[in-house]
Amino acid sequence: MAVTANVTNGKLDTTSTTPTQNRKTDSTKTSGTNLGYDDFLKLLSAEMQYQDPLEPTSNTDYVAQMATFSQLEASLSMKDSLSASSEQTQKNAAMALVGKEVVVTDEDSDSGYYSGKVDYISFKDGKIQLSINEKMYDYSSIYSVSTDEYYDAIVNSSTFSNLIAKLPKIENLTASSKADVEAIRKLYDGLTDYEKQFINASDYSKLQTYEEKMKELEAKEKDTTGKDENGKNDTQK
Repeated sequence: MAVTANVTNGKLDTTSTTPTQNRKTDSTKTSGTNLGYDDFLKLLSAEMQYQDPLEPTSNTDYVAQMATFSQLEASLSMKDSLSASSEQTQKNAAMALVGKEVVVTDEDSDSGYYSGKVDYISFKDGKIQLSINEKMYDYSSIYSVSTDEYYDAIVNSSTFSNLIAKLPKIENLTASSKADVEAIRKLYDGLTDYEKQFINASDYSKLQTYEEKMKELEAKEKDTTGKDENGKNDTQK
């Protein structure tokens, strides 16, 4: 392959070099229109051939040009190497998500997010995608990642808060709400120590307040009717 260039004042004008045919990528060249080692050596030979005899280029200048070109090639090579390493690291991180609970952004969802367990990872056309409940999401759409234990703790704490919020105001509490209060207590007692850490302290305090209020209502009802909570009076015990 030949390379043509303009010669100005006996020196090669490297700013206007034009390859006479497309270059092919190999181990000594970069793709596209970037100069490879062969191109640089041809340019250097042309520069030496057409230099001004009265003002020849010094060997130091040639060495400096070669050093600069070598540094450029090394930088490009390092960039490619880092890019490949980063891509592999991203693939490894994606594969580690299989079986974990994740939250991804989802424009089709009312909340803008969707959560679920990653079933498998797909690598196609240079893109990494996650399969969640048979729907594919781009790796870049991940909002958060959690373990099963953490995910369950968040769900249970949210359920606990919602049940507390649905109880009537404490001043309006009646015996009819007893089953609801007991269900919330049962939920809390069934949590692990780790899950209990996610329960809002104010919500748990409310549960205790409702339980105390419920005991007062039962005691008052017993004093009024003379019957316990099972409908038996003192003489039937």
